Amino acid sequence: MPRNVFSRRSFTSGAAAAALATPVALSTSGATVTASDDEPQPQPLGEIKRITMYAEAMPDGQLGYGLEPGKPSIPGPLLEMYEGDSMMIKLVNNLDVEASLHVHGVDYDIDNDGTPMTNSAVPPGGSRDYVWHSHTAGTRKDGTIQPGSAGYWNYHDHAVGTPHGSGGVKRGLYGGLIVRRRGDKLPDKQFVIVFNDNTINNVAGHGPDFTATLGERCEIIMITHGEFYHTFHLHGHRWADNRTGMLTSVDDPTPVIDNKIVGPGDSFGFQFIAGELVGSGRWMYHCHVQSHADMGVAGLFVVTNPNGTVAGKHNAEAMKPTRDAPAHGSHDTT
Repeated sequence: MPRNVFSRRSFTSGAAAAALATPVALSTSGATVTASDDEPQPQPLGEIKRITMYAEAMPDGQLGYGLEPGKPSIPGPLLEMYEGDSMMIKLVNNLDVEASLHVHGVDYDIDNDGTPMTNSAVPPGGSRDYVWHSHTAGTRKDGTIQPGSAGYWNYHDHAVGTPHGSGGVKRGLYGGLIVRRRGDKLPDKQFVIVFNDNTINNVAGHGPDFTATLGERCEIIMITHGEFYHTFHLHGHRWADNRTGMLTSVDDPTPVIDNKIVGPGDSFGFQFIAGELVGSGRWMYHCHVQSHADMGVAGLFVVTNPNGTVAGKHNAEAMKPTRDAPAHGSHDTT
């Protein structure tokens, strides 16, 4: 099943452009951003994007979000917006239990928190609008910097199983959100990788493989859920440890890394050039906690030459975990 993507490409042509509305303040569930007495709050200045998502059951007891009925995926749709944009998401709950939509990194009022504890979850068979805002960076009255919303974030259920959504997250109700700054470079290909306990995108035993052509600009959105801390390591490639993964000048002091620690609820992302300086090949990505890698928290980033060939040899048996893990099915996320 192709990965759901609701991104910059969704608003360039065709019927998807009709999903855009005139930039006005949103008032659903009291969602308009208000100003306090002493600190003005950032107001949405860009586009308002309206979409519908569906929470649905999948095979083997898993759950997923999708943009169409009957087409859930794990991870859920990759959502994108620019700083200053707002997003209104109608969540249709086709499950037989209460579900919700909770987001990290952007602005929302308490009625859009997406938790049972704030009465903002969706009953079985029901629907609800969630409104998210984003903002550009600014300066507070005291001269300190108020950071903008740009970054690699994530959203997930906060209701299934417990009031914290432990069952929903474990079973696949999660996805990625990118907030860009105007002028950011855009990638040729995007890959969402979620370490969820000792699975990748809820696939146990061996994570999904991803493919790019030599020289393509790629973007990885890395998210962690579950009970464990992991590290994310990508063989043969490296990135700057900042918001975009790219250096801003030859004198930029940002560390360049190829391994980063991640804990439950964390998310980060970066852009890089496939096979830059190293060529084509079947390059591993994995958790560098050795026992996690041995149990299957590993996959392949396959860089092909333009003619489709791949350098090197690969022994598929070497990627198998050292002990059996329950199968969870596979999901095409390329």
